[in-house]
Amino acid sequence: MLGWGLLLLWGVVGTMGFVVFPLGFGLDDDVASVFPSLVARVDVLVVGAGPAGSAAAFHAARRGFEVLLVDQAVFPRDKTCGDGLTPRAMHELEALGVADAVGVGGYRNRGLMLHGFGASVECPWPKPGPVAGFAPVGSAMRRTQLDWLLASHACEQPGVRALGGAVVRDPVVVDGRLRSVVVASAGGADRAELRVEPRWVIVADGARSTLSKQLGRVWHKEHVYGIAARSYCESPLGSDPWIHSHLELKDPQSGDVLPGYGWIFPLGDGSVNLGCGALSTSRRPAKVNTKKLLRTYRQSCVGQAEGWEFSEPEGVASAVLPMGGAVSNVAGKNWALIGDAAGCVNPLNGEGIDYALETARLAVELLDDTPGRVLTDLWPGVLRATYGPAFSLARELGRLLTLPWFLPAAGPVGMRSGVMPTAARLMGNVVTPEDRDVVARVWRAAGGAAFGLSRRLGSADQLWGTQN
Repeated sequence: MLGWGLLLLWGVVGTMGFVVFPLGFGLDDDVASVFPSLVARVDVLVVGAGPAGSAAAFHAARRGFEVLLVDQAVFPRDKTCGDGLTPRAMHELEALGVADAVGVGGYRNRGLMLHGFGASVECPWPKPGPVAGFAPVGSAMRRTQLDWLLASHACEQPGVRALGGAVVRDPVVVDGRLRSVVVASAGGADRAELRVEPRWVIVADGARSTLSKQLGRVWHKEHVYGIAARSYCESPLGSDPWIHSHLELKDPQSGDVLPGYGWIFPLGDGSVNLGCGALSTSRRPAKVNTKKLLRTYRQSCVGQAEGWEFSEPEGVASAVLPMGGAVSNVAGKNWALIGDAAGCVNPLNGEGIDYALETARLAVELLDDTPGRVLTDLWPGVLRATYGPAFSLARELGRLLTLPWFLPAAGPVGMRSGVMPTAARLMGNVVTPEDRDVVARVWRAAGGAAFGLSRRLGSADQLWGTQN
């Protein structure tokens, strides 16, 4: 069994052979002197070992592929994230066989509690329908722990080899097919290099994916994208059964309403992930310093209710995320972008882990030896069929939220109308194709209409489109 604690260097010695070194040895000059010419041929190269990449490696190995999983970092490593796991994510983690290991001490939450405009509303995770659905349970886990869990689990599968502390660069693309890449130590230009010639490539190295840019991915910032900052605080809320979201942020000194929203995700270990974010477009950029907003948000939360106390924040980090599939050029003949690299983030709640896990599974299901099988149009088509309606509607609703007058006008009405539990279900896209209730049918119909309109207006071309 191969653990993430091993750094695996692939080479060809007669037939393909493997040289194993302890983690931290890296691809060093001594190795280069022993193997001056290194070439590896693999079934599936997975770039990035976050939730998307590790899940893809797991599924590919289960389908009998030999997999090389590469990440720039040496694990464990941190990642800027809210750390929340919706029922949709828990469903995928169950399929991976790791759900029982998620959450410190088995921590689980019951749903979302929304705050703002003078009210607080409990929004439990919806119960599954009579045909199918997601179990009404969520969780949260620091990405240092979750990503380590998923990467280790992937590396335990026969056929998976892992390489940490390595960058993937210099893709050679011929007629739309990715023929080879160079895998080099992240330690510098003078370190050893490995040329990998894969049959299939899954690119899962995140929103700022370097390899995606080299392959021609375009991020369309005229559509909503997210900016956010997160921190960790010790708090009596650390095991609270609700995740909290503030739709109305106010300066505690002046009382002025601030742009953005805030969240508190209990982690089950006496701490919370406390963060804030805002939606932005190139036309209406969010004029906010998220790290400064984070400090203000924490101050406003202290003493809001019993137990609402927070230590000084640690691990403050920020990120920018493409959302709602607003990227194009996400596939070639034998390669596909998944997860954050493909803009698979929900514009209404910023959730991306569930879509990372789902797109990993969906992409691997396309990898086979069917004659003429190419992913160039096939993979964007799968993404549009699976997420197009919901993401199209979410993008338009997200665009409304960038209007400074919209939430102050709509928020008070919504918080007092009794529709927020339904809204929370839709915001989290906790709706399956099998759900037949009225809310699910209306959501799908509205999403289909939004997607159809975007196609007529041409903006659907930027929803995982192909642009030359």
